[in-house]
Amino acid sequence: MSKELRTFIVDDAKYVTTYTKKFLSRKKYVADDPKKMLAVIPGIIRKILIKRGDKVKRGQSILILEAMKMKNDVSSPMDGTIKAVHISEGTMVSKNQILVEFT
Repeated sequence: MSKELRTFIVDDAKYVTTYTKKFLSRKKYVADDPKKMLAVIPGIIRKILIKRGDKVKRGQSILILEAMKMKNDVSSPMDGTIKAVHISEGTMVSKNQILVEFT
C-alpha cells in the first residue's frame, strides 16, 4: 500500500512527506474564547458570588471551587458584564467545563 505524499511549508522551506495516521486524526487546534471562563481543575462549586448582569472587575472573586479539600477563590480574568452563569452551587464540574460567560 503506497502512502500519499504531501507538501507543506515551514519557514519558507518546502517539504514533501507522508503523514502518519496519528497526525491525520489529531485533535484540531481551537483558540480559547476569552469571554468564556473554564474550570482549570475538577471540583465542586461551593459558592457563586455573581449573577447574570453583574459588572465585574479583573481580579474580583466570582466563585469558590473546592478541589481536594481546598477551597479555591476563582477570580474574574477581565473587566466585563456576566452574560451567563452555567453552574450552580453544589455542582460537580470537570476540567475545561464552561463556568461563566462574559459579554
